[in-house]
Amino acid sequence: MRRLGELEAEIMDRFWRWRRPATVREIVDDINRHRDIAYTTVTTVTGILFHKGHLTRTREGRVWLYRAAATREAYAAALMADGLGASEDRPAALARFVEILDADERDALCTALREAGRPARG
Repeated sequence: MRRLGELEAEIMDRFWRWRRPATVREIVDDINRHRDIAYTTVTTVTGILFHKGHLTRTREGRVWLYRAAATREAYAAALMADGLGASEDRPAALARFVEILDADERDALCTALREAGRPARG
């Protein structure tokens, strides 16, 4: 998975923070509170995000209503998995990754590993 471009990330950030569907107009209006951007530019980039699979959409009257296809955390995990896949020595890459984590992050990783090893409750 490729990293998002600057405007792609700015658009996706809104979907992830808002945790709800939104129209291109809502995105444009929010971005324009901080800087000027054309409606057509956001429309184009939103369409690209849809075609890349980052967004889903449904028709609401005459407009598209977009929604994030996955969480920000799922996106970050996919980036990490791609980074790990770039190494010929995955265990060594994992070891290097763990070395750069702070104590809280290492604790969270240990918890996640313990949880991943537990049988699912049903």
